[in-house]
Amino acid sequence: MIPIDSSLKKPLYEQIYDYIRLHIADGKISYLEKLPSTRFLARHLQVSRSTVELAYAQLLSEGYLESKPGCGYFANDMTGLYLERQKRHTAVFPKEPKAFRIDFSPEENEYAHFPYNVWRKLSKEVLFENDPTLFSAGPAAGEWELRAAICDYLYHARGANVFAEQIVVGAGNEYLLMLLTQILGSGKRVAMENPTYLKAYQTFLNMDYKVCLANMDKDGICIDEVEWADPDLVYTMPSHQFPTGIVMPVKRRMELLKWAAQKRSRYIIEDDHDSEFRYKGKPVPSLQSYDRKGAVIYLGTFSKSISPAIRVSYMALPKRLLGAYQEKCGFYASTVPKEQQRVLTAFLRQGYFERYLNKMRGVYKGKHDAFLAMLKKERWVKKISGDYAGMHLLVEINLKKHASEIVEEMKRAGVRVYALEEYMAREAINKKGVENTLLLGYGGLSEKEMAEGIRHLREM
Repeated sequence: MIPIDSSLKKPLYEQIYDYIRLHIADGKISYLEKLPSTRFLARHLQVSRSTVELAYAQLLSEGYLESKPGCGYFANDMTGLYLERQKRHTAVFPKEPKAFRIDFSPEENEYAHFPYNVWRKLSKEVLFENDPTLFSAGPAAGEWELRAAICDYLYHARGANVFAEQIVVGAGNEYLLMLLTQILGSGKRVAMENPTYLKAYQTFLNMDYKVCLANMDKDGICIDEVEWADPDLVYTMPSHQFPTGIVMPVKRRMELLKWAAQKRSRYIIEDDHDSEFRYKGKPVPSLQSYDRKGAVIYLGTFSKSISPAIRVSYMALPKRLLGAYQEKCGFYASTVPKEQQRVLTAFLRQGYFERYLNKMRGVYKGKHDAFLAMLKKERWVKKISGDYAGMHLLVEINLKKHASEIVEEMKRAGVRVYALEEYMAREAINKKGVENTLLLGYGGLSEKEMAEGIRHLREM
């Protein structure tokens, strides 16, 4: 979009020349970027072709452009040129985040075993169906076939009793929580475990919800603190609390359901975090599977079990909220591409997901066991917790330095570790008992990388 004004005294070719020259110098037209042909640009700007040719000729002579016979005109690298400040509009590009040689992130997955060929095959099959509805908008809550497949999975794997009409598919849990706040209405109070999943915490604050923090004991969120806060909602991760790793026993789950049943307006948001990967004891059914009053709102995702890149999460609403969803949010377009939904449906229905999940349970258990064995040999390790499920461990350190100091020193060594206090809500950041605890993820690391990272920690 080159702005030219025929009323100016400056010739049209010079206006075109100045615009392109400044944008090449600023880097807005990047090195080796192809420019439009003189014929196309003349037609687009509604000027004569000779006007554009004159501008290009001047740019060529000054070295801003180079011409490749049969290919066209391309920008040269001129970003180091001095230009008058009043004419220069420097583009500001954000710096890439520093890459670490070893990153003990709890968010990283292992992708070496992902069935790329299967996913590619299913993608081709979806595209080769020649179904014109593939490119239509589709249902707001997601493709019916995918929602039905999710229901079957939840029933067999998590004991959940839900139907396809209760499922809402969306691009990430945060998006679904934003939908939920609109369904439930404004001004609600929500109790959250502390420490907690900060993305959910921040989402509630952004939606003008009042967040009440509740402490945890060995069984999870403290019911007496919930009762004292008297919230409308409780957000909890009973299967594997993030980041503590606590698995809520059945007795505490029953107490939480009893609290919710006392008022019809109360709900429990169950974020079934990392429920697929458990390494000790029998699998614990979801909280939703015990719910008989329609008080549990279930959140799940394929971010850990498949990949965060596919951006598919899902929410199972109680039947009594379906009317409110249709009224307040039923007009929103689905945020997950229909093609992606159909590929995922085939991945679930044809048994590939179950086989991949079983394989990855073995892979992550092997990583978990190896990492745990390494840490138990270290003198600086005082206590290890959270080793029941998921892809990270909490490590209480036996050092004079605080965890936050170690985080900074490790960064300088090219190793990223995390302090538990990074996952505390800001009003509880100074809570005692967390300053000497590290959070170390192992899901995306090899045993060699784990060993090297531990060596750096040993040398602190």
